[in-house]
Amino acid sequence: MKRSNIPMHITEHIVLGNGKPVLFAGPCAVESFDICMEIGSKVKEIANRLGFSYVFKASFDKANRTSSSSFRSIGMDKSLEVLQRVGKELQVPLVTDIHESYQAAEVSEVVDVLQIPAFLCRQTDLLLAAGETGKAVKIKRGQFMAPEDMQYAVSKVRSTGNNNVCLTERGFSLGYHNLVVDMRGLPIMRQFAPVVFDITHSVQQPGGMAGSSGGQREFAPFLARAAAATGIDGFFIETHPEPAKALSDGPNLIPLHKMDGFLTMLLESWTLGQKYQDFEV
Repeated sequence: MKRSNIPMHITEHIVLGNGKPVLFAGPCAVESFDICMEIGSKVKEIANRLGFSYVFKASFDKANRTSSSSFRSIGMDKSLEVLQRVGKELQVPLVTDIHESYQAAEVSEVVDVLQIPAFLCRQTDLLLAAGETGKAVKIKRGQFMAPEDMQYAVSKVRSTGNNNVCLTERGFSLGYHNLVVDMRGLPIMRQFAPVVFDITHSVQQPGGMAGSSGGQREFAPFLARAAAATGIDGFFIETHPEPAKALSDGPNLIPLHKMDGFLTMLLESWTLGQKYQDFEV
């Protein structure tokens, strides 16, 4: 199966799709500067040691929470200020979600990658606004979208003259409160752009906890290894020192103290996948 030869340039030295795995990782949401620094510092050290390129991730706003009473944000301005400080102190690029077209320009002044949430992957104005910033655009595949149809989301971004775009797999909806990952979707989408596997949200159970989302963290290693072996380009992982106390998506988060072993395991599967990515039958 053919593979796109257009990489996604994140910074001058970090490129998704050029043979080195990229790790997008951090807390689900910007909770505080201290939490972000604790997580970012630890993950950066592990990533550097193992050979991953690292991009710090945290959402400045959780706009799609199940319940209006759930935590959303410490505020857009304060969250972006925290992200900017973390990026500067750790000397790492940043990724965060945008939900509205008007957010693209302001957020792009702070971060290096604009992430399009899965629910919004068909929103033309949002994709165009993200592309027009010139920053890298990371599009999550909607739970309702066929993998082959994600080529049109990629085309919308590239129509702005911005080729720095990738796709992210996070499972499709099967009944209520359940997501399933079809591993065939990874090589299918890799025909159109570099592909990242979202480990955290692939084990999410949307709305499965009576007003908040649940998750099955125990399946994360199995899905991660399988996806890594398909020859994808990067990984998206949310982590926290105390998942049970996290303000968002706690049941899905990989405990911070487990990240070293988790990433070591992931790299072994990814290396095997790279060796056989061109094997055909």
